[in-house]
This record gives sequence, structure tokens and C-alpha cells, in this order.
Amino acid sequence: MNRLAVYCGSATPADPLYVDTARAVGATLAQRGIGVVYGGGRLGLMGAVADGALEAGGEVIGIIPQALVRAEVAHTGCTELHVVTDMHARKALFTSLSDGFVTLPGGVGTMDELWEAISWAQLGYHAKPVGLLNVAGFYDQLLAFNAHMNAVGFIRPAHAGILIARETLSDLIEAMEAYEPHETIFRMSASQL
Repeated sequence: MNRLAVYCGSATPADPLYVDTARAVGATLAQRGIGVVYGGGRLGLMGAVADGALEAGGEVIGIIPQALVRAEVAHTGCTELHVVTDMHARKALFTSLSDGFVTLPGGVGTMDELWEAISWAQLGYHAKPVGLLNVAGFYDQLLAFNAHMNAVGFIRPAHAGILIARETLSDLIEAMEAYEPHETIFRMSASQL
């Protein structure tokens, strides 16, 4: 994996664990020679990931919608900063520039990005690993809900392993590197659906 899209919040939670983890993720990816593709912001966890990677000498590619540039939240220190028209263009560029996706803690926007990456993998728009770093149990309830969707049958057995969740970045990267693409909906017959 040469580049990973990193999805995370633009907020700064009161607990410094989240920002510290984001900064460490950026630094660790840079040290491993993995470029960061992210939302292009300078605030919250997003800014911490970028700063961590940049301080470690890594490549950081920001992708930000024009409306957020005008709100003065763009990180101007990125290796590259792509300004796009809207969120749809942003997510498409995340997918085309990265070799996989890592999700850190975040809010609604982060969830939108995570679930779209999973959905696109199910369908067959990409065959890249989708990782979730479960920092301090932040995603325990989401993982339980994902297991519930599997158990009920809303996630096909062929797609149950798309979401790769781990508690440490090293374990997550190792699992993502070992990821084997699954059978996509686009390649399934009607009887398999």
C-alpha cells in the first residue's frame, strides 16, 4: 500500500487521546513510507493526522471542497491540496488516489465516508481494504451493529469480511495488507443476491 485514505473527525474532543492517536497515525504511516490522503483540513483529528505525517517527512494529499476552503479550514501545508467542487468529488478522489481506507474516530462525515467505502467495495467499484482503528473502544457499538446486520442477513456472507477492525495501527495495517478481495455484487448472479 503506497497511500491510504484516512477518514476522521474535524472536531477536537476534550480527551487528548484522540488527537494524539491521530498524530501518531500520521507519523507512523509516514515512517512506513505510506502516503496520507485525507480531507484537507487543518482542524481536529484531520489536522493532527496531516501534521503528524508532515513532521515525519511523509506525503500528505489533502482533498477539500471549495466551500470549506472559503471557511478557512484548508491545511495549506499539504504536499498537495486538491480543491474540488463538492463532497461527491472529494470521495471519488479519495478512492482513486488511495490503495485502501483507514477510519479513525469521527462523527457523521466520517461515518458517511466509512460506509460509502464499504458499500462501494460490496458493489465492486473498488477492491481495496477498508480498515477501522477502534481507538479505546470508540467503535465497539458500531462493530456490534455491523455484526447484527451480518447476523440478520442484510450483509451477504461474501461481504462480511470487508470491514477490517483492529485496536492497534500495526495490527490493522497487517490485516489490510493481507486482505483478499471478495466476490462483488456486480459479479454475482441473481440467485446469489
